[in-house]
This record gives sequence, structure tokens and C-alpha cells, in this order.
Amino acid sequence: MSGHDFSYSQGRLRELAQAVLDHASNLGASACETDVSEGLGQTVTVRSGEVETIEYNRDKGIGVTAYLGQRRGHASTSDFSADAVRATVEAALSIARFTAEDDCAGLPDAALLAKKPMDLDLFHPWNLSVEQAIELARECEQAAFDVSPLVTNSEGATVSAQQSHFVSANSLGFMDGYASSRHYLSCAPIVGKGANMQRDDWYSSHRDPADLAPASRIGDYAARRALSRLKAKKLTTRQVPVLLEAPLAAGLMNSFVHAASGGALYRKSSFLLDSLGKQIFPSFVRIDERPHLKRGLASSPFDDDGVATHDRTVVEDGVLQGYFLSTYTGRKLGMPTTGNAGGSHNLIVSSGPLDLRGLLREMGTGLLVTEVLGHGINYVTGDYSRGAAGYWVEGGEIAFPVHEITIAGNLRDMFRGIAAIGNDLEVRGSKQVGSVLIERMTVAGN
Repeated sequence: MSGHDFSYSQGRLRELAQAVLDHASNLGASACETDVSEGLGQTVTVRSGEVETIEYNRDKGIGVTAYLGQRRGHASTSDFSADAVRATVEAALSIARFTAEDDCAGLPDAALLAKKPMDLDLFHPWNLSVEQAIELARECEQAAFDVSPLVTNSEGATVSAQQSHFVSANSLGFMDGYASSRHYLSCAPIVGKGANMQRDDWYSSHRDPADLAPASRIGDYAARRALSRLKAKKLTTRQVPVLLEAPLAAGLMNSFVHAASGGALYRKSSFLLDSLGKQIFPSFVRIDERPHLKRGLASSPFDDDGVATHDRTVVEDGVLQGYFLSTYTGRKLGMPTTGNAGGSHNLIVSSGPLDLRGLLREMGTGLLVTEVLGHGINYVTGDYSRGAAGYWVEGGEIAFPVHEITIAGNLRDMFRGIAAIGNDLEVRGSKQVGSVLIERMTVAGN
């Protein structure tokens, strides 16, 4: 990456954070918290062998939350000058003076804050020149074109290298931060001609570029996925078992986290309201949160409040053991924080003995879904309806591709109706789960 070094050291970020806290204290703030961050990266996209875009990003920011008792104000700036820092603190305090009191506002309990630094091996900068990135993207896309003459076009291959670092601090004495990186390589080929055209994509994302899948393998696999979708058919409306491929199963877990998060719960806009201690999945389902995995894509020693993260079991024997709560949402619910301000940390869903082929045989006849479209989820009721594409399965084998269908159900029933979870993990984000077989959903077509 051109210009891969940070402009500011961790020491300088700490100085800026301390300046925020000192100025807030001098102005009479009862409490203050701040985040100081810097990020930079490079993204290159090649389409049909030609460079389509080259993007460089370099940004920085300071966020300030100041408290006057239980009145809260927030302001931010991208200017690191002393005058701008002081003005941002003053703006946050000015806002706080005009806001209503909130008895749940305030910093976390000091005893819960992270106490000592923890190295989770999250920073692996990719010193990739723009020329090298272009060649890597070309290699990825060309591998897709080389699979078959039916690969007629491309939405492009993209190489992205990103890195950032930050410091979080508050007036209770907490100050910590670290650097992290995240890189990805993707390809989206188009196959066929005229009315019989299809597309698909594949990507790899990791902290360390050495862990990325080879560019040629990504392009090759993306092309084979797209080719397998040619001559797709529609289905008549029916109720059948549905197998969600691993990347989509991670999306299903995203829905679980959303419904079990404090914001949705205290607003009473979740179908999992009052579900703590109740069975919401089959008894074989276990979900663990592991915030301290080395190189984990959602690893962190502390959450956005500065509260120390810790390993825990969220679901055991299908029973919901804990919500996802920040300091604020926990107080709204009369519960302690779970260290999840900012989201979940490396959720690992226990898998069974079957891979994807084994799950297809287990399903027998039904629908394998490899793509969903739209956002048709009502978290108040749990109703779920999304456009989909995939493959019709008969006798445990893929029979033909299908498209222009809708899969529908209710998340409460879908969670309880999980029949099996595969061991075909595809680690791309904060959820680690294999393909998920659901006993029955409505497939709407012709």
C-alpha cells in the first residue's frame, strides 16, 4: 500500500485523548469519554482486465461524549489541532446543557473496565503497491475467465488493504487502544448471453494477507458458482426443507444477535423479548462468544464502552443464556452490561458431523439457498421473507438451479426448526457457523 504508515503514533493519540479529558474536566464536565482514531487503505478494482477504480482513503477523527450529571452531549471532529479539540469538547458540553436528563446515561462501573493491555495479533499491514494490487486483481479475474468461454463478462475483481488504530479513554482512568487490519479479495463473474445470464461472487477476508485464499482460486470458484446457475428455473409455491449455505447462515445469526440485543429489547421491538432462560433453538445448538481469538475478525479486549470482554456461552442446549448489552441498554433493562457495546465478538455456533454434501443427503428433497435479496425481516414479529436463488435438491443431490423465488417463515419457527448445522465454516466476519438446515419454510414462486 502506498503511504502505509500511520500519520500519528499511538502515543500521540493518547495525548489527544488526555487533552480531551482534561479540557472537559476544566469546563466542569462531571464525566467524559473519547475515541481518537486514524485509518487508511487502498482499494483497486479491475473489470475485464482494465483498471476501473483506484481508491485511497485516509481519515481521522475524535469523538467526544461529555456528561453534566445525567445529561449527555456528543460532538466530533476530524481536525486534530488544539483549537479544534477544545471547540469539540465545548460543543459536546453545550449540547449536554440542552438535553433532558436520562437516568441510564453515564460511564460504566469502573470495576468493569479493561485493566491491562492484551495483544490479540490483529495488526498485519499489507504493504502492497498499487501496481501489485492491480496485478493481483487481474490474476483473480482472469482465473474466472479461464474456467469457460461461457464466462462472458465481469462485475470486477477487487483487492482492498485496510488498517486503522485508535485510543479510547474516559474520566474514570481508562485509556487503551490498538491497531488492526482487514484485507479482502473478491471476484464477481457474469456468465451466459442474452436472456440466459447469471452472476455469482466469492471473496476472502482476513486480518493477515497471508491468510487470504489465493487470487486464482477465488476467481475460479466464483466462475464455477456462476456457471452452475445457468438455465435456472422458477418453482411453484410449496413448503419444503431449506438449507442455507454457510455465508447465509451467518446472516441468520446476525438476525439472532439483533433480536437479542439491548436496543431492540428495551424498545420492545424484538420477538425475543423476555426470552432469557427459554429454549429458542433445538437442544443440540450451542453458541459461544470468544472475544479474545488471535486474529479474529471481531476480537477485542474491550467493548465500545471500555468494558472488558470475556468468553461466555450465549446459548446452551438451545436455551438463551444471555443478551447482548451495552452499559446503557443494560441499565434500561435493569441488567448488567455484557461487554457488547458495539456488537458481538466472534460468535461460534457448534457444528455437527456433516459437511455440505452430507447436509444435502440429510435434507433429501428441498431447496439449497445460496443467495438472498432484500431486507424483509420484521424483528417485532419475527416474520421473514426474502428473495432467493439457489438449487433444487432431489434424492440428496442438486437437480437444477432456481431463481426468482421467495423464502418465507418466522424467525422464531426457523430457529426452533433447525435440523442440522454443518461443519463447513466460512469465516468472514463476527459469526462462525456452517450451513444450516431448516426443517420447513415456504418457498413462493409461480
